[in-house]
Amino acid sequence: MKINKRIKVSGKVQGVFFRNSAQQKALEFGIKGWVRNESDGTVLMEIEGGPDAILKMENWLRQGPPLAKIQSIEIFEGDPLGHTGFIILK
Repeated sequence: MKINKRIKVSGKVQGVFFRNSAQQKALEFGIKGWVRNESDGTVLMEIEGGPDAILKMENWLRQGPPLAKIQSIEIFEGDPLGHTGFIILK
């Protein structure tokens, strides 16, 4: 069963290789979707995958890459859209 979640990550998350690190983790966990910087300084991502993979990604997002300082994450559940890869959006 695939799960879809949209996650907004706040804190020091831009300019710290967050999107690249998130893409690497998503590929490692077998997650599909996308990640992008938002104009308000947050990072937004949409992820799809199995429950275990999604949980691993959520746990990683609570800490992020070494240079990031995560303040909060907001998680919104949605319907799977059939993403086929994991891309970084500009």
